[in-house]
Amino acid sequence: MVYAGLDLHKEFSVITIVDAQGREMLKQKKFPNNGEIVELFQGFDQPVVAMEATRAWYWLYDLLEDNGIEVKLSHPLKTKAIASARIKNGKIDSKVLAHLLRTDLLPLSYVPKRDVRMQRQILRYHASLVRIQTGIKNKIHAILAKNNITHSFSDLFGKQGKEFLRSLPLPEIYRLALDGYLSVLDELEQQTKTANKRIMGSVGGDEDAKLLMTIPGIGYYSALVIKSEIGDINRFPSAKQLCSYAGLIPSTYSSGNTTFHGHITKQGSRWLRWILAEAVGHCVSKPGHLHQFCRKLATRKGEKIAKVATERKLLEWVYHMLKERRTFQDMEKIADAWGKPVWVTGLI
Repeated sequence: MVYAGLDLHKEFSVITIVDAQGREMLKQKKFPNNGEIVELFQGFDQPVVAMEATRAWYWLYDLLEDNGIEVKLSHPLKTKAIASARIKNGKIDSKVLAHLLRTDLLPLSYVPKRDVRMQRQILRYHASLVRIQTGIKNKIHAILAKNNITHSFSDLFGKQGKEFLRSLPLPEIYRLALDGYLSVLDELEQQTKTANKRIMGSVGGDEDAKLLMTIPGIGYYSALVIKSEIGDINRFPSAKQLCSYAGLIPSTYSSGNTTFHGHITKQGSRWLRWILAEAVGHCVSKPGHLHQFCRKLATRKGEKIAKVATERKLLEWVYHMLKERRTFQDMEKIADAWGKPVWVTGLI
């Protein structure tokens, strides 16, 4: 068996291949990011490749896997903690990855299945379109404010609202900008509808999504975002570890007898934290356990900390909902009964 460390860059990669004793089997090589890498492993028996989970790892991981080459994806932060160096370049990084893999010290990163990765991409694409639309709408509101224009439309960007915007008498430059923004907004809305249809087609028979949609404020889109960002719920032994994965646990600094807990780590999926924040906004606005939890904590810690803590509480509920096949209403009933002599598997 041979072990390869691969340091992936934007336009090229560097590879180091060693045997079980750590001897280099091939001179370190720099090669362009194309199919040439597969040819490097011809003649080697049972090659295993280690690479870091950078932003562009998808294509290379799939290429190697499709050609029967085993790939191990390393966690960048944990790898750095184990093997940090003052001198850092492609050759050193690829060599470190190869030896960590050989000695079974490589900290691994979770690799979602290909269909889950594709689902993540379409959901993130949809979210990015919505965010761009929000930015465009804010710019249009700014144009109206600069020209002291008010309106009475409940939806300024509905059919009648847009007709109003196109009919406004504005100075030439503002007219040019407003027409341009409206054209971009029309195209964005069309692309959003196309992405929306694709997403709707995948939620129909998804039982996990149906469970998550019992949470107030969670529709089919939000449910799929939560599910795709979590991946396989069974890989988390406890709700606490899921919260750690999402970056919703406090950072800890400890030295001797002194321990300090700081802000949340934010090292997990920002998309998962974002959708939980959106959901909590709906949950705390309605009577229920989460509303009481947030309000009680806000009086002691402040509203901002209380909302983050409620996001973590909601994610703990999500864990048990998916793991134990419960609805949000089931979780509310269990939470209400906590003050009574009741015991529920996994919740206490």
